[in-house]
Amino acid sequence: MGKSVTCVLLIDDDKATNFFNQRVVTKHNSFDNVNTVQSGKAALEYLSKVENKEAVKPDLIFLDINMPAMNGWEFLVEFAKLNKITTDGIKVILLSTSSNPDDVNESIKNHSVDDFINKPLSLDLLDNVIEKHFTKNIVKS
Repeated sequence: MGKSVTCVLLIDDDKATNFFNQRVVTKHNSFDNVNTVQSGKAALEYLSKVENKEAVKPDLIFLDINMPAMNGWEFLVEFAKLNKITTDGIKVILLSTSSNPDDVNESIKNHSVDDFINKPLSLDLLDNVIEKHFTKNIVKS
């Protein structure tokens, strides 16, 4: 059997967006853990807890680009500096409202980014991400 997704980390500064995305992921019925943070800094703190075995390692991160203080691109710079044991196997998906072609092109060049999708997250988009990036297809209940 292939790998499945057990933990998802949602990174978005907007509480309503995080709430909505958490509902979509939870409704999928395929994930044991869905965690949300509201900044790149908080996401790095979460990942440091993962490194110390104090938190569940995410298999999948949905990352917003446009956030105050530390945007998605700045988070990715710091993410790339983390211990490879911590980051290995984590799929990072940019989830953004940005229609800027530069963002899409930058995401293609960035080695930490696995995909770029436009908000809003939906069950169909989630299915597509899982089918594209994980070898085991997860069946919705």
